[in-house]
Order: sequence, then C-alpha cells, then structure tokens
Amino acid sequence: MLPNRCQTALKEWAVTVDALGQGTQVLLMRKGGIHEEGKNFRVLYPEFLLYPTYEHQKLDLLKPSYQANLARTLAEPAPKDTITFSYWAKLAEVMEISQQEQVDRLSKHFIWTNAYAQSRLYWKPMLALSVMLLRVYRMEQPVTAPLLPEYPGCRSWVDILTDVPLGTLKPVLAEKEFQRRVDEVKGSLGLTVGAR
Repeated sequence: MLPNRCQTALKEWAVTVDALGQGTQVLLMRKGGIHEEGKNFRVLYPEFLLYPTYEHQKLDLLKPSYQANLARTLAEPAPKDTITFSYWAKLAEVMEISQQEQVDRLSKHFIWTNAYAQSRLYWKPMLALSVMLLRVYRMEQPVTAPLLPEYPGCRSWVDILTDVPLGTLKPVLAEKEFQRRVDEVKGSLGLTVGAR
C-alpha cells in the first residue's frame, strides 16, 4: 500500500527530476554532496519525494537531445522562497559500480553526457558509485512548501518540516514497462535478470 504523506526528500537537478517524472529515466547515480556526513552518499530512505534543484545544471552536461528540456527549465526563474514537489519515488534496487566501462554501458539509460557521468564516478575514486533504480509516481497535485534555510546546500537528503500530502499516487510507468526498463539497465551491466 502506498503512503499518503511524506516528509523525506532526495535532491536532484530539476531537469533530471523531470526526466524521472516523464519516465525517460529510471535511475540516479550518486556519490555524495559536499555537506553530507563524511561527504559520502548513503541510501537512508526507501521512499521519498523528489526535490528539484536548480544549482549546477548546465546545458553542456546533458546530451544534446535533452538540452531543450533544460533550456525550458532555465527560462523560468528558479523559485527563491518555495519548493514544489510533484513526484514521489520508491527505491526498487541499489547497485554499486566502480569502473568507467560500467558507467559507459549505462549511457543509454540517462540524460547526462558520458563525461559528466564519468566525473561522478571519478570524484572520490576509492568509493563506489551508487546506481539507484527508482519507481516514480506522480502526486495527485503538486505541493508547494516554504523553502527553509536548512534545505539548501550540497546534501542529498532533506527532512521537510511539514508533512507533504501525496494524494492518490499514479506510477509514471506501468509495472510491466518499469520492469522491462530495470531489466535493460541490469542487462547493460551484465547482471542476471530475475525470472518472472
């Protein structure tokens, strides 16, 4: 059963949140933020809101076919005092990768350039890169909450001080299509796909 409220959010570029929300992408790759404890990323929660951020996203970090999506996002001024949540996600699986070849094989499954994805791998090279497979749901209505001083900064996880009502959640991809996409991601890494 899906929840009807949530207080935990994972920060990600607004253009990537949009790709997840449109079903274009089902994965995130993370290593950590400057202000994370120990500067390492850890999957702290299995379910969370997707918190769109506007810092650091640049056209040259996206594949050309997705640059227009960012241009549309950048055309509107970034909200200064509020944050709007439109999507909630459930973690399906986490895999760890540590080789450039693995990142390259995932290229068709994400909107970023290969060079940008590789830069995530090479930051703190002794640590593995977490690949999170997410089942994303559209909230019944977008919810706008105040942007509090403790939310900004280079950290992945944010505890939203007010419960965010989710309403009736609708998956952005049907179960069969989502599973097909997960199998493709895992297949790109040479992992065995479970029989169903």
